[in-house]
Amino acid sequence: MKRRTLPRALLTTVAIAFALTLCMRGLEVGGSAEAATMKQELYELRAYRVADAGKQGILLRYLEKGLVPALNRAGIDRVGVFTSVEDPEADTEDLSVYMILPFASADAFVGIRGKLAADTQNTDAAAEYYAQPKEAPMYTRVENWLMKAFVGMPVMELPKEAAAGEPRIYEVRIYESYNSEMARLKVEMFNSGEIEVMREVGLAPLLYGETLTGNNLPNLIYILSAPDMKSHQEHWKAFGPHPEWQRLRGMEKYKGTVSKIVNFFIEPTDFSQI
Repeated sequence: MKRRTLPRALLTTVAIAFALTLCMRGLEVGGSAEAATMKQELYELRAYRVADAGKQGILLRYLEKGLVPALNRAGIDRVGVFTSVEDPEADTEDLSVYMILPFASADAFVGIRGKLAADTQNTDAAAEYYAQPKEAPMYTRVENWLMKAFVGMPVMELPKEAAAGEPRIYEVRIYESYNSEMARLKVEMFNSGEIEVMREVGLAPLLYGETLTGNNLPNLIYILSAPDMKSHQEHWKAFGPHPEWQRLRGMEKYKGTVSKIVNFFIEPTDFSQI
């Protein structure tokens, strides 16, 4: 008698959903039941690597007319779409398009593709997007990071400029650690006071996320906001000498938790909801 087995793809999906559910409950390997007392969101940071301005225009039209409304219909109520802030010192222009998607649960994250595929308004709007030929594809690749919100800030906090539709910029900061224990301690450092210091000095954090899947693990990602670059730089100047930050950075257990910092700036499109 032959045993019946599930297809490998289905097993993989089930395994991912189970792992994400454990993470949302604060029960991931090496954690404890007390790790999360509030329900933490999941965040997907997505980067479309686009080669030319024409393709970027096609992508943005689809996101505005198709994907963002479809995500809203599927229950994702804060969809961010961004382009890179121009770097005057860069040799080439970065035409990447970024998205930020918050998910209330692991089930919501795993189930979103099926909902989008069944949404005929979305598939109709994607006609031009999907018509791009293999020889000249829509994008070179799409990169994704999936994060779990920190206990110290379990839900995204939109800046006042977003609600008012005013100009704003965001700084994306990625902190890599050389092992998982150092990464855990850096998250603990944020939860133990660093987040509050950033709020106090006006750095206006949008989100903090422990990266579950993505590039260059282990790492964490957080995103700060400001009305403009000058204001943002002033906020950073106030952060450094803050007495609570000085106390935290002087603690022995938090020294050496970050081995590399990567940062870049993005600005919202006209139709971004973040």
